[in-house]
Amino acid sequence: MAEQPLPPAILLMGPTASGKTALAVELVQRFPCDIISVDSAMVYRGLDIGTAKPGAEILAVAPHRLMDILDPTESYSAGR
Repeated sequence: MAEQPLPPAILLMGPTASGKTALAVELVQRFPCDIISVDSAMVYRGLDIGTAKPGAEILAVAPHRLMDILDPTESYSAGR
């Protein structure tokens, strides 16, 4: 049986307020894909304002993975 090729990964990178979230939401609406946040601060619950986390309206349309998964008292690293 021939192996299926992996679907392409689209990586959006840039500074805060550069339009990454708006573009990601548009991609989710057009293609079957997920948004996976790799922001080192967005993994923490309760740090919404300082990290510019998307609001509830955006998250309802385009859920983000790896966001709000830890309390601020927990440590986190790429190896975890």
